[in-house]
Amino acid sequence: MITRTRLAAGACALLAALAAGIAFPAPATAGEPTGQDAPKVDLVLDVSGSMRTRDIDGGTRMAAAKQAFNEVLDATPEEVRLGIRTLGANYPGDDRRRGCEDTAQLYPVGPLDRTEAKTAVATLAPTGWTPIGPALLKAADDLDGGNGSKRIVLISDGEDTCAPLDPCEVAREIAAKGIGLTIDTLGLVPNATMRQQLSCIAEATGGTYTSIEHTDELTDRVNQLVDRAADPVVTPVATEGADACAKAPTLESGLYTDREEFGQQRWYRVDVLPGQELRASVSVGADRAVSPSYGVLLRAVTAHGREIVRGEAAGNGRTDVVSTGLRYPKPEIDDADAGKPAAEPVCLQVTNSFSAAPGVKTTPGLPLELTVDVVDGPNQADDVAAFGLGRGWWLLGVLVLVGFLAGLLWGWLSRWRFAVWRTH
Repeated sequence: MITRTRLAAGACALLAALAAGIAFPAPATAGEPTGQDAPKVDLVLDVSGSMRTRDIDGGTRMAAAKQAFNEVLDATPEEVRLGIRTLGANYPGDDRRRGCEDTAQLYPVGPLDRTEAKTAVATLAPTGWTPIGPALLKAADDLDGGNGSKRIVLISDGEDTCAPLDPCEVAREIAAKGIGLTIDTLGLVPNATMRQQLSCIAEATGGTYTSIEHTDELTDRVNQLVDRAADPVVTPVATEGADACAKAPTLESGLYTDREEFGQQRWYRVDVLPGQELRASVSVGADRAVSPSYGVLLRAVTAHGREIVRGEAAGNGRTDVVSTGLRYPKPEIDDADAGKPAAEPVCLQVTNSFSAAPGVKTTPGLPLELTVDVVDGPNQADDVAAFGLGRGWWLLGVLVLVGFLAGLLWGWLSRWRFAVWRTH
């Protein structure tokens, strides 16, 4: 189971650029998109009796879900094959066995007829039990077949009421099938127990959990997840980092996976030519019980051990995955007689500060995902790195100079206005 501040303006701009920069603008030789079939999404909606509760923007939870679904259906990309499954929508009685079988496909996964899907959603009324485990099993069958991306988006306002069929175990079984299916969960006005269960479901398949308390939050998040399903499927390449830079494997642009022991360092090498920029990010997840405080450090250093740039992030137990990234633009060589420039070997060091809870096995290591991208260096004025934040402190000097000149101008204008006032 995968159980996962400095000058304000400059930091925010740099983080924004980093988030945009770890995508794949250039072809990658590892971790390339492999999905050929249309992406599939199954929206699984809890329609149990508790969905009639009025605590979301003055309306019922069911009303919020219906409004969100209508807006999501309007915005669904044409290439996405979308379906809707319900749980607890049909049986209102007290028979546990029947209540725990109450899951049905409201709209089949396939090309989307928005009018028909909206009509189906409009008929829903809060009714019965909360059989999350059985609904997930059926939803996995809804998405069976094909090699495109597959995603279940579960929306619920309560924990499963059909134990001993543990929905976390169901999610683990789905992940173990190796069918590339991701489950994302959204909790409506969650309590601690529900949050724990929905987080567990999502983490088992590498998905995400989101707490929802407003209708617009629900709409925005479901839209994001449906859009994400339309992204190409990327297959990570397994690699094995070394315990020193000199022994590290040389990586090309791509997506890689590895395992890292608690507190261990892993080293990787990337060749960067003058005029190119290295963009890298790493995520380390806790797939077992860990102590609540942890962090991850990603450093780019030269082959001689000098640090070039670093990225670091810390967690406090609210999420079991911690991620960070960095950018390193290597300057061009001005000497035209230097011949063909040689690539610089840049070493990437990944270090984590996770610690195992008492009695927890430390092997195998924690799952690590590393993104490497080497692209042409920034040369546009709207690129943060090209503007100077990635190359040094000259931008700070420009800002100081501009402020100084502005102060002189303002002082001169103030004295001139005072002189004019005195003469009149």
